Amino acid sequence: GEGNSYAEKEPHQWRLLCLDKSSGKILWDKLELEAVPRLERHTKGTHCNSTPATDGKRIVALFGSEGLFCFDMIGTKLWHKDLGKLHAGPHDSRTLQWGFGSSPILYDGKVIVQVDTRTEQYLAVFDAADGRELWRKPRKEISSWCTPIVAKTAGRLQIVVNGWKEIAGYDFKSGDQLWWLSEGGDNPVASPILAGDRVILTSAHGKYRPMRAVRLDATGDITPPDIGTTNQAVVWCHPRKGNYLQTPIVVGDFLWGCSNDGIVTCFDVRSGKLNYEERIGGGGQGFTASPVAAKGKLYFTGEQGDVFVIPA
Repeated sequence: GEGNSYAEKEPHQWRLLCLDKSSGKILWDKLELEAVPRLERHTKGTHCNSTPATDGKRIVALFGSEGLFCFDMIGTKLWHKDLGKLHAGPHDSRTLQWGFGSSPILYDGKVIVQVDTRTEQYLAVFDAADGRELWRKPRKEISSWCTPIVAKTAGRLQIVVNGWKEIAGYDFKSGDQLWWLSEGGDNPVASPILAGDRVILTSAHGKYRPMRAVRLDATGDITPPDIGTTNQAVVWCHPRKGNYLQTPIVVGDFLWGCSNDGIVTCFDVRSGKLNYEERIGGGGQGFTASPVAAKGKLYFTGEQGDVFVIPA
């Protein structure tokens, strides 16, 4: 599809809903904000793209340019922070606005937020109890729609973020940058994913679309001289086998990715060996949603509503 934006003209409602998992019954439905959206959106997106997070005590939801909200477990609002207008759009167009996409992370009573937009680029950690900002580290980045992860390994706790110019691991307590890596796809969307003592990173669009594995005990600048080469920290890399919109998935010893047009790629997660590539959907529909796995099967949802099931 096209990369067009759409400017809203009418008020929208931002709601938090709680559903019974077994029946689907809506247990409660809280209206938290009603307003005309502050910015435009991609025609295939919404103004509520981010996934809520909970630690069983609180729920946090990032409503894009409408702010960061925290609730108790029955939907009562505890606090709200206005993060400003989060103007995210492709780096090669100053007019398009695609909306915010990164989701908040809750870990150890802290809320982690990655903001890579045209106007601001930073990684921030807030106190989940009251919304107080604990630290904020500036990033040299373009607009991205990636969600960070928390990784505990090699005696350290870190936050790993994807990007184009500044893929990096940050110390959880201080925010100090532990390692960093540049180059890849120039519209980063996918989240990093853990695979043992490694993190899988992918991006696409532009010159490269790498799928690569990086050691979590990396230190300093680990950018290789060529994107296809490896080093002590970058264990393996396929410069043109990565994903654009979908976050890949690891099940057991295997890593799967899916391209926008339905090319499913299976790798050995340790060695990076390419096991197979196979098209699903017949080329007649796009694939935007990230795959999920359950009971030995992978589920890929196409944009036309078809779900393709593949044995893991």
